[in-house]
Amino acid sequence: MKIENIETWLVSKWLTVRVTCDDGTYGVGEGNFWSYADATEVIAHRIKSDIQGLDPRDIDRIWNTAYRKYSFRSPAITAVLSAIDMALWDIKGKRLGVPVWDLLGGKVRDRVRGIVLLGSYGEVGTLSSPESYAQAARRAKSDGYTALKMTPFPSNWGEMAHGELIRQNTAIVQAVREEVGWDFDIGIEIHRNMNPGSSVVFAQQIEEFLPYFYEDPIAPDSVMSMGAVGKKTNLPLAVGERNNTLWEFREYCTLPGVSFLKPDIGLAGGFTHVKKIAAVAESFHQRILPHHFLGPIANMALAHIATATPNWDMNEFIPESGTFKADIVTNVTDMKDGYFIPSDAPGLGIDINIDEMLKHPYAVSYTHLTLPTNRECRSRWSPYH
Repeated sequence: MKIENIETWLVSKWLTVRVTCDDGTYGVGEGNFWSYADATEVIAHRIKSDIQGLDPRDIDRIWNTAYRKYSFRSPAITAVLSAIDMALWDIKGKRLGVPVWDLLGGKVRDRVRGIVLLGSYGEVGTLSSPESYAQAARRAKSDGYTALKMTPFPSNWGEMAHGELIRQNTAIVQAVREEVGWDFDIGIEIHRNMNPGSSVVFAQQIEEFLPYFYEDPIAPDSVMSMGAVGKKTNLPLAVGERNNTLWEFREYCTLPGVSFLKPDIGLAGGFTHVKKIAAVAESFHQRILPHHFLGPIANMALAHIATATPNWDMNEFIPESGTFKADIVTNVTDMKDGYFIPSDAPGLGIDINIDEMLKHPYAVSYTHLTLPTNRECRSRWSPYH
């Protein structure tokens, strides 16, 4: 049995791949280097020539062959490896007639808790005021979710003075906590929009509202700086959505205050590599709370690995039912009462609809990033990237 072909499609903001073997068996996967997805397609076809003819059962060998060959460590490369890796595990599960979670060690849980990204509901409009955030939180709880993640920044935050920004952000967190009560978890996402000093001040202001985690308060450029933030706040840090290798995550594990790692399964090496990241985190008594906001194949993959990984926490997501994401695949991950139910179908339990995918081509968008405009030169990112 040998790898015969790798096909690629750029869909919306991500790379979709299909790996086909010489006996006709195939698997699918997704790569999530969303800001430069067009680059991943070029890399995928380069890697194709490196792994054609290899045995698809030798997944770790294939991963390392592609990763080590050129000695570059770009997230564009690991995004492609992530997609191919998902597809290879899909193939293995289909050949053996078992779901991927079974291949990864079997169930450690029967369902996986979901944490919905606040503002992913199209009907709630733009989130800016404390009232708008509270309204969206109310809907999330009424829809059966038990946890949400939000970026508590007013729409004009880039022009606000430091004191005013901290006060407004704190008011948003307070409004959401008062709306959902204490039987509901709230994750605070900063999207690297603060410097170390302001992030510590804000964390201290919202401690009384007991956030479940405090995510990516500063840019991931300096592990040392992130550790300095961790020393000065009592909130559990969640870090790593922009990181893509085991060795980067290992350094995060040693920092004070880090309680959660956030690998993106479509960026940090697929099942093969994220499983290793989780094992390292487990040795530090840390949990995995992955990053995800893109395609349905990666969402399905997360349900599988979460089912089989002891120190997994929750899966973040944007609802897929009723959106184009449900049209481009045969089925989306089953969810009930705010929990994902893992598929029992062989492999990933999902397939692609090529005709529907072609209706949603990749379009380069720079709307989520603008040049810094205010006195602190804050970066301005979309709250869902």
